[in-house]
Amino acid sequence: MSSYNSKLSRRAFAGAVGATAATAAVGLGAGPAEASDARRAGPEEREFRAARGRRSRRPNILFILGDDLGWADLSSYGSPHIKTPNLDRLARQGVRFTDAYSGSATCSPTRFSLYTGRYPARTKGGLAEPIADKSVGLDPTHPTLASLLKEAGYATALIGKWHAGYLPDYSPTKSGWETFFGNFGGALEYYSKLGLGGEYDLYEGDATYKDLRYYTRIITERASEYVSRDHHGKPWLLNLNFTTPHWPWIAEGDTAESAEIVRRIKAGEARALWHQDGGSVEKYKQMVEDLDRSVGEVLAALKRSGQEDNTLVVFSSDNGGERFSYNWPLAGNKASLQEGGIRVPNIARWPDRLDGGQVSHVPVFSPDWTATLLEVAGTRPHPAYPLDGVSLAGYLLRGEQPAGRDLFWRVRGERALRRGDWKYYRGKSGRDQLFDLAADLREQADKAAVQPARLAELRAAWEAVDAGLLPYPG
Repeated sequence: MSSYNSKLSRRAFAGAVGATAATAAVGLGAGPAEASDARRAGPEEREFRAARGRRSRRPNILFILGDDLGWADLSSYGSPHIKTPNLDRLARQGVRFTDAYSGSATCSPTRFSLYTGRYPARTKGGLAEPIADKSVGLDPTHPTLASLLKEAGYATALIGKWHAGYLPDYSPTKSGWETFFGNFGGALEYYSKLGLGGEYDLYEGDATYKDLRYYTRIITERASEYVSRDHHGKPWLLNLNFTTPHWPWIAEGDTAESAEIVRRIKAGEARALWHQDGGSVEKYKQMVEDLDRSVGEVLAALKRSGQEDNTLVVFSSDNGGERFSYNWPLAGNKASLQEGGIRVPNIARWPDRLDGGQVSHVPVFSPDWTATLLEVAGTRPHPAYPLDGVSLAGYLLRGEQPAGRDLFWRVRGERALRRGDWKYYRGKSGRDQLFDLAADLREQADKAAVQPARLAELRAAWEAVDAGLLPYPG
């Protein structure tokens, strides 16, 4: 049993009173009624406290993204039916964030926010929700996490899904990643590697690479090899972007289903890859558990390499879940600015600097990690491109109070801003709403009528940020 059991805070103790609530928090499974206990500290978790005074070399950085993975899809976040022992172990070895968010509600803009550390609408390419053609992408002249770390002496790689523009104008290798192996588009069929337009979409650098095995296996192998590599004394950054569990709903071994989708793509069926007539809760479970196994393989390779202690591993999702995802008790899904569209599982582990078995309720979102990674790597953002994220390094490493600031989101037809526990939201109905997330995580008790001054204050704050962003075209 964990040594932290004797150090439970009052909040943690409250989470541990019921046996079922306890199991939800530590990844042993839970029923739907207990899923919200993922917000609490369980019997093997304590409220976050920085381990002050430790020093280390600049860390290697492994940033892992799942694709369309919902907030409660991990057993450590309350899933009653999906088992994720490797990610649960990662959480036990590090810090689990309960109030973490993606930078946007779909794939491309969140990636823009992570790659640049800025709101997606700071750049033209970030206005696409998501990118679906060759007309826009991440401008190669814009500084990125990779380009800034590369200048600071890091080896840089991106393996998996890029989704920030297509060749010939846009590519990871044009934006600071020295090594790229993966796909350019938003989705691909897992065996044939055919993308949304029927194009072949597996590349090494900027050249196509033929491998018709199951995609998750291929990038897991590549990532395992990369973290085991001798980088000649350089620290490294690896962005490992899985497509799992994004549609189409194909688990390893589903070759007949794969062949049928390929047939439909080649027959000219425009939305065949969306697989809207396929999938199931059981198939989704298989895909998430495969993601968990794959992360476990990469982490095992990292451990064998002897670099585990001084590698900062961050795991997150690019947005909320879709279709078969388990999001309870959140409302909404991918593409919405309700909590279910933007709240994501988020775990950080750095054995040299962070104690394990901890949980944090501090609100964070994707651009914060960009700022954090630059700081721990000993470099700074480009002065002409100020970040919208706030570094968590002071909070995580030095015990400083987290910065009090707003979290802002904008997608076509929706707006949201979180300040403390209060969230301002306007959906496609056009009606302004106000929610107290501490009391109403499901966003059902609209406080707009009884808190008009607070609503007006948060709406004005949202509009002030929006005024500095690029407008949507058309």
